[in-house]
Amino acid sequence: MSSLTELYQNVILEHNRSPRNYRVMDDADRQAEGNNPLCGDQLTVWLKLEGDVISDVAFQGLGCAISRASASLMTAAVKGKSRREAEELFERFRGLVTGGPSPADSETLGKLAVFSGVSQYPTRVKCASLPWHTMKAALDGAERRKGGTAEV
Repeated sequence: MSSLTELYQNVILEHNRSPRNYRVMDDADRQAEGNNPLCGDQLTVWLKLEGDVISDVAFQGLGCAISRASASLMTAAVKGKSRREAEELFERFRGLVTGGPSPADSETLGKLAVFSGVSQYPTRVKCASLPWHTMKAALDGAERRKGGTAEV
């Protein structure tokens, strides 16, 4: 096993064991629920927007290590970003897990590049992308905690 693969595995395991922003957000502006019927991953994503900026983000739910780590890293990545920046990250991440990264995307994705190997395991693509689709559904949903449902 290469040292890069080991590093990626360690990052995923760390974010699964101690996920960042894992909590209910009572003062959220938007919320969406996500479900992966193939493996049973379920989560809720909460967003708080100040103008066009995601000032806070949280998630909670049940899922595999890939899903939890992806949600944890996603919340850290989009916090403080504008809506447009978060949507661009969503598109880049989706490209990473479905077809492999371009060199430019690998650089802009930073720690999210740990999911680059997921594209080799089609059943895991949905695990990694569920938090992102759920965040996108929350962004696209109506205000006041009403949101969409993401199913991958």
